[in-house]
Amino acid sequence: MKISLTTDSVTQIAADAVVIGVCDNQQLQDAALQVDQASQGLLARLIEEREIDTTPYACTKIMHFPGMRSHRLVVVGLPPSAELSAGVAYKACGAAAKFLSGKARSRVACYLDTEPWEDAIAGWHVGAIGQDLFRATKKTFPIDEVVFPQRDQVAATHGIALGEAINLTRLLVNLPPNMLYPKVFVDHCQAVARANDMQIEIWDSQKLAAENCRALLAVGQAAAHEPYLVVLQYKGNPNSNEHWGWIGKGVTFDSGGLSIKPSESMLDMKCDMAGAATVLGALQAVAQMKLRVNITAVVGLVENMIGGNSYRLGDVITARNGTTIEIHNTDAEGRLVLADCLDVAISRGANHLVDLATLTGACMVALGRFVAGGMTNHPAWYARLARAADECGEPLWQLPMFADYRDQIRSQVADIKNVGDGRWGGAITAAKFLQEFVRDVPWVHLDIAGPSFQDKPSAWVDAGASGVFVRTLVRMAEESQD
Repeated sequence: MKISLTTDSVTQIAADAVVIGVCDNQQLQDAALQVDQASQGLLARLIEEREIDTTPYACTKIMHFPGMRSHRLVVVGLPPSAELSAGVAYKACGAAAKFLSGKARSRVACYLDTEPWEDAIAGWHVGAIGQDLFRATKKTFPIDEVVFPQRDQVAATHGIALGEAINLTRLLVNLPPNMLYPKVFVDHCQAVARANDMQIEIWDSQKLAAENCRALLAVGQAAAHEPYLVVLQYKGNPNSNEHWGWIGKGVTFDSGGLSIKPSESMLDMKCDMAGAATVLGALQAVAQMKLRVNITAVVGLVENMIGGNSYRLGDVITARNGTTIEIHNTDAEGRLVLADCLDVAISRGANHLVDLATLTGACMVALGRFVAGGMTNHPAWYARLARAADECGEPLWQLPMFADYRDQIRSQVADIKNVGDGRWGGAITAAKFLQEFVRDVPWVHLDIAGPSFQDKPSAWVDAGASGVFVRTLVRMAEESQD
C-alpha cells in the first residue's frame, strides 16, 4: 500500500472514495464540516435522520454526494471527541479500510482527522488485509494508494513501518502449520535481520543440546520438524544501560502431546506461535523506525507432537538454568519453551524482560477473548508497558502474583512441576513457573491467548490473527528513548 500526502481539500480531492469521520452525537468538525457546507447542510440532515450511522466504527457509503469531486463518500462513526486516542485512530482507519476492501480500489483519500497519525496509517494497512490467503476468490483486496492531508512525513514513515510489522505478525500466525514450521519461521527471522542489519544467531537442535536447552528440546523431540531458538539483537542506543529482552513462545503447532487436545481445541493451534510472531513484528518496526533502544529478542520454535519419542508425564527435565521440572501435563509446553528462552535472554545481558505467549486457556476463562493478562515481579516495569497498552487501546489486565501461588507448582520429586494443583488460577501458576527463570530481573509476562487470534471479524480487522501488542511494544520503545 502506497501512502501519499496532499494539499487538496476534502471536497476537491480526486479519489475512488473519500473517508471522513463523525463523532457520535456531537457537532460536525473539520473535514465533515467542510463536506456539510459544500452540500448545503445535507450531511447534518442525514445524520439527524439516522440515514448515516454514527455508532463508533460503523461505516456508511453515499454515492454522488453533492459538492464532492469524488463519487463515493464514506462516513465512519467515531466515539465522542474526548475519547479520541491512538486506539480510536487505529480502529477507525482499520474499519474504513476493511469496509472499502471488498473490491479492488486504486486510490482512497482519508480525512478522518484522527491522531496519532502513525496509528491511523497502521490501521489502514491492517484493515485491508484479511486471512483469505489461499482462497481462489478473495474477500479482501489491498488498496493501492491511500492519500492523507499534508502532515508530518516522519510520522507517515513510522505508520507504514508499524502497519507492515503488524501484518507480518498476522501473516505468520495465519499461515497453516504445514507451511509454517520452525525452520520456515527461522527463514522469516533471517529476512528481517538482513533487511534491517541486525545480528542473528540460529540455534539448531545440536546447538540447543550444547547450550543445555533441554526443556525446549523435550517439547520438540517427537516432531518431524527440528526445533530452533533464534536470537536477534538490535542496538539502537549503545550509550544506554537499559537492555531489553523480548521473548516469544513459538510453538508452530500444538497437538497437546501425549496430553492430547480434543479436535475442537486443536483446530486453531497454528496460532500457538503468536508470541514469537509478535516479537518479530515489533522488532522489525523498531528497527525500521530506528528507535534509540537496545533489544535482544529470543524466540523458541518447536512443534508439540505425538510419537514414540514424545516427552511423557512423569518425566523430569533439567532446564538451561539448572532447575529440574517434573512433567504433569505435556500440553503445558509453552512455559517449558519460555523457560530456556528467558535464561538465554538474561545470559545475553538483558536487564528488563517482556515475554509474550498464547500460554493458557485459563487466562481466557478469566478475562475473555479480547483482554490479555499481565503478570510481573516489578510494578514499575509493568507500569511502563501498561501505560503504552492503554495509549494504544490494547486491553490488558494485571493478575496477582501472590507468593502462595508458588506452592502450587512445588514437586515432590523435582524443583517444580509444570502445572499447578488442579484447574484454579492456571494463568497465574503458569506465570509463577516462568518467574523461576527470570532471577531478580524486572519482568512482565503477557498471556495473549485470548486477543491474539479471533474466531469472528471485528469492524476493523478480519478474523484470525489480530497482531495485538505489536503497537504496545513499539509505543513502549518510542517512549523509552534516551
